[in-house]
Amino acid sequence: MKLIRHGELNNEKTGIILDNISYDTSAFGEDYNERFFETDGLNRLKIWVMKNLGALPALPGGVRLGSPIARPSKIVCIGLNYVDHARETGATPPPEPVIFMKSTTALIGPNDNIVIPKNSKKTDWEVELAVVIGRRASYVTEAEAMSYVAGYCLHNDVSEREFQIERSGTGTRARAVIRSLRWAPGWRRPTRWETCTICGCG
Repeated sequence: MKLIRHGELNNEKTGIILDNISYDTSAFGEDYNERFFETDGLNRLKIWVMKNLGALPALPGGVRLGSPIARPSKIVCIGLNYVDHARETGATPPPEPVIFMKSTTALIGPNDNIVIPKNSKKTDWEVELAVVIGRRASYVTEAEAMSYVAGYCLHNDVSEREFQIERSGTGTRARAVIRSLRWAPGWRRPTRWETCTICGCG
């Protein structure tokens, strides 16, 4: 079961993909937001779906898909987190993680138009792995970390490299542009890294 949200921008309804069929789950009565995840929403949704599977309305083809989660409180990103990526950019792998934030208004659906900043000359994109944290976390040990993970998804991250590298100031204006973070159309929680199914791939 993978989670999706569908419908008009800023008025999305919840849904799921099950056996490659998309269903509406808005009758469940909750959005896929922080409260949903913090209150064992994934398991509650699973039980509800099993009880109502025969009555769930299938979604028509071509329906707009939004971000699979409602606007989170924050989007925390790690820069140069792959050694190969650091090398291809000519950067030295940092001794500490490069942490930056993206605006929550950057979050959009997989096929929505991306906003390119005015006067942009070097808009760039990367495919990233997004990790959805299911409950508030602080100073979590490595052994406990996976218990905080609600799921994984692919996303298409857009940055303006001239703004980021060649101009003064912070990288916020290069990375936190509204409607610049596309999320793939569904995600689920893997049981282990080795069996991770990201947005239905693998």
